[in-house]
Amino acid sequence: MAARRLTALTLTAGAALLLTSTPAPAEPKPSLEQVQRQVDDLYEEAEAATEQYNGLNEKQEQLQARAGTLQQQVATQQDQLNRLRETLGAVAAEQYRSAGLDPTLRLMLTADATEYLDGASLQDAATATQADTLRLLTAQQTRFDQLRAETAAQLAGLDEARRAAAGKKQEVQAKLAQAQAVLNGLKAEDRARVAAGNAGGAAASRGVTTRMPYTGPATGRVKDILAFAHAQLGKPYVYGATGPNSFDCSGLTLRAFGAGGISLPRTSQAQYAAGQKIARDQLQPGDLVFYYDDLHHVGIYLGGGKLLHAPRTGKTVEIVPYDVMPYAGAVRY
Repeated sequence: MAARRLTALTLTAGAALLLTSTPAPAEPKPSLEQVQRQVDDLYEEAEAATEQYNGLNEKQEQLQARAGTLQQQVATQQDQLNRLRETLGAVAAEQYRSAGLDPTLRLMLTADATEYLDGASLQDAATATQADTLRLLTAQQTRFDQLRAETAAQLAGLDEARRAAAGKKQEVQAKLAQAQAVLNGLKAEDRARVAAGNAGGAAASRGVTTRMPYTGPATGRVKDILAFAHAQLGKPYVYGATGPNSFDCSGLTLRAFGAGGISLPRTSQAQYAAGQKIARDQLQPGDLVFYYDDLHHVGIYLGGGKLLHAPRTGKTVEIVPYDVMPYAGAVRY
């Protein structure tokens, strides 16, 4: 009986071991389209972080310029304070050499009445000048202290902006590294298709990248803007780049509008905020079109439903249908 129980236990344990050692079914391999969506999402997140990085960089440059101006003002103010102190010091030294004798009494002791009257008049003027100098010194000292405090605050803000920009740059690089890791897990042919954004095989996903002159109907500064933009076709997207050999989305619009004599802010969000808002059905060549809820992407409307833009890492400046991305708004300058 004991032997039978032992055999039964052994069989049960063996069956349990077989069941627990059976490998779990492997997760289904993602399709190329799924990989494409994952990579596209990572690139979109990287581009959004890029625009935030650009904004922080712009703030850093503004703070740097302001801090430099304030430092120059502090130095000038310091020179003025030093000269005023020297003036008051000379007056004090003269009074000390006169053994503290009251200036009016010293003048009264002179033998010449005319000299006394002239001297009294000069003394009144000197006393008034001394008082004015003292008041000016006090005001200048107050201004100096204010400038020094403002400079310290600007430098602290600059340091904070630098740290924030560095952190955002790391975020961009991490997103790009994630996308590259996904691509590295693919076969060479599939990797090339996904990197180019063509995993679905749809012709509509491939933009025109061949460099060509602008031959449209626009005139004046709009023509200059579009001519510059067309000359950049085929140049690579690089985050934070403003040309001449590579661009990010807002860097391209910044330089294109600069070619037309229009100064734009650095980031897509700031470019949207500064422009005249227009309805979608009122779009004209040269208008800026923005995408996604946070406005992190921008391109130049060409007319005829076409958009010229710098898309994302791994792609180049191209012409695409303007409705291939989630439309958010448009502005005119």
